[in-house]
Amino acid sequence: MKGYLSGNRITLLKNGAEFFPALEAAFDQARERIHLETYIYREDAAGRRIAEALMRAARRGVDTHLLIDGFGSQPMPQGLLQSMREAGVRVLVYRPEVSRWRLRRYRLRRLHRKLALVDATVGFVGGINIVDDAESPDLPPQYDYAVAVEGPLVAALHATMRRLWNLVSWSQLRNARSRDHRRRIVVAPAGRVRARFLLRDNLGHRRDIEHAYLRAIGKARREIVIANAYFLPGTRLRHALIAAAERGVRVVVLVQGRTDHPLANYAKQAFYGRLLRAGVEIHEYHTSVLHAKTAVVDGIWATVGSSNLDPFSLVLSREANVVVYDRGFAAGLRASMQQEIDRGAVRVLPESLKNMPLYRRFLIWLSYGVVRAMMGMVNYASDDPEAGVRPRRLWPR
Repeated sequence: MKGYLSGNRITLLKNGAEFFPALEAAFDQARERIHLETYIYREDAAGRRIAEALMRAARRGVDTHLLIDGFGSQPMPQGLLQSMREAGVRVLVYRPEVSRWRLRRYRLRRLHRKLALVDATVGFVGGINIVDDAESPDLPPQYDYAVAVEGPLVAALHATMRRLWNLVSWSQLRNARSRDHRRRIVVAPAGRVRARFLLRDNLGHRRDIEHAYLRAIGKARREIVIANAYFLPGTRLRHALIAAAERGVRVVVLVQGRTDHPLANYAKQAFYGRLLRAGVEIHEYHTSVLHAKTAVVDGIWATVGSSNLDPFSLVLSREANVVVYDRGFAAGLRASMQQEIDRGAVRVLPESLKNMPLYRRFLIWLSYGVVRAMMGMVNYASDDPEAGVRPRRLWPR
């Protein structure tokens, strides 16, 4: 299959309870280099745990890199960052926030991907930030996924993370170029899984993740199951889901019910009516905060990553997903997603829309209008050197 690499082992990691121990163990086994990228880095239990692992690695001579986003990691954990730098961890900030009160279109272009790489042996891709997902005593842990990757796909992670590190270092006039900046690695097979590593950026990979979703949805014959934290699909994705449901495919979408961003929560409901009329099942997750960005199609195609199905992920931010073409992996992910739907979600029924109070309808369309206005602003982001070609509108006129 075009674009897929064979010989990989892909291990599904659910929530911080599985992700952070695996990440820490990999860092403790590092011998040459570590790269870690994250949108949010908090100085909480998880942040301190990973920082300690990075510092241990740096002190034993591992070339250790941490790249955090300048907006998502606000307020910056300055004390923790300084301790890491003193231990030998090289730290860079992607698009530092100079002023929180100055509105610029390019401020919405963030480093949203969550990646880690250890030597040439294992990489991590997913939606889990370096933040304690079990911080609230009143809620179960935030619902999310990542994968550990071993095999030839690791080489793609290595090239991607090294390239961005060097770009940020150069743009900030830092002498922090990765020491292996000219090295190409070859990774031996570690399993039998076929997989692809997909990016979204504003240069050569503007639509790769969106196109992968569209191809999979367009070929679906039996079932599509999607869990996505911020579900605001553009015209093409909405039409693809509707067309799949209308040709008899079971389409299940799990979205946030307990939200951490009210604007996105209300805006997404503007699409409920048309999707429900086409036969799409919509389930709202209420057990905890849903942060996952996953999908399974026909029990064989699956994806895990950082990209939401909203305009901010699909046309603005740097994102990364792994697409896996393997029945065993897809079955495991689908079973995990179905378990959460069964025990933690409420299905949205058409009758609930008919009986919705007027004030709630007003909030939905007001939120939808605000999001449209924000996207209209970035449609003209020609002053951003990363913008490249002006993005197409995702919202209907």
